[in-house]
Amino acid sequence: MPMSRPLAVPHARRIWLAAQRLDSAAPFGDGPAATQAAVAHLGYVQIDTINVIERSHHHILFTRIPGYEREHLAQAQSVDKTVFEYWTHALAYVPTADLRYFLPAMKNHKAKPISWFGSVSPKDVRKLIKRIREEGPLSIRDIDDDKLVEKDHPWASRKPSKRALQFAFYTGDLAISARSGMVKTYELMDRHFGWEKRPAPATERQITAYLLDRALRSQGLISLDSACYLDAKRKPAMKALIEARVKRRLLVPVHVEGAEKVQHWAEPQTLERAAPEPPHLVHILSPFDPLIIQRKRLKHFFGYDHIFEAYVPAAKRVLGYFALPVLVGEKIVAAIDLKADRQAGKLLVQKWTWMEEVGAEERAAIDEALTRFERFQFAG
Repeated sequence: MPMSRPLAVPHARRIWLAAQRLDSAAPFGDGPAATQAAVAHLGYVQIDTINVIERSHHHILFTRIPGYEREHLAQAQSVDKTVFEYWTHALAYVPTADLRYFLPAMKNHKAKPISWFGSVSPKDVRKLIKRIREEGPLSIRDIDDDKLVEKDHPWASRKPSKRALQFAFYTGDLAISARSGMVKTYELMDRHFGWEKRPAPATERQITAYLLDRALRSQGLISLDSACYLDAKRKPAMKALIEARVKRRLLVPVHVEGAEKVQHWAEPQTLERAAPEPPHLVHILSPFDPLIIQRKRLKHFFGYDHIFEAYVPAAKRVLGYFALPVLVGEKIVAAIDLKADRQAGKLLVQKWTWMEEVGAEERAAIDEALTRFERFQFAG
């Protein structure tokens, strides 16, 4: 087996920034096609319910597409049908071209439902699917004949049909055909995509290869943890596949200085490519951005320890309820806790924490980025 190569932290960081397409101003172009291209490259765009500012899926796309409009994602999901919603490590938008890799998980959900769906009646699910087949797509708001029950969880609904809809979604009987905020419209999956026959489900080996390729494309430099984020059960198969590619010289083992105990790998062409200092672009990042979500990796590559404090008691918060890291070039220089005042059409700074000293020019660039971000928040 080839010896592991040393890699300086700045080089590793620049590889990751380039893979995330955060080293250029408009890497995916503009217009609706840019949204499809961004989701295809990243592999998934996480959806989150917190809306103190714009929700994370729109925020992540705006970060990489300066001309992004929310309607572009709606078009991709409901009209072009080039993206669909499903669970990765969280609920996310995923390229429809990758759907076959998720079909086995859907089948598994049907065979072995998680405990959350323990109270769902199969009869009620069949009844709901029959209703959608006969009446067309519907959201939970369209269901007005439910017998309301008491909530058994803060995230639950008093309408039993909501859990039945969710169950049919996870099993692949239904797809989310449209979304308005957090209100989802459900349609029969086969009818939504216009399938006469479903794609062939991927095998376990194909799924592992897909996840490795996705990680290499969007991360550039991977570890076992980063390729199997929150998916520990897949690590043995992933490790075997990585070792097989190393033997075929398709991957090169590397160790990042200061994190030698964590083995990393990259494709040879990635390491051979020049890694110049990126331009001093300013990105105000979502805490659910792919660059931020893997906290240990972030801390080593950027020397920045992000804390997500929405569920931390107010008195114990350090950065703020919904702090957004500020990336300038290749450094995270600040975290800004923002809140949208939708009535006034303004972003309110709840707390500003500096991580690095910056000059007047960089401060001006951050202010300009905040102005652009504020315009995006309240556009449309």
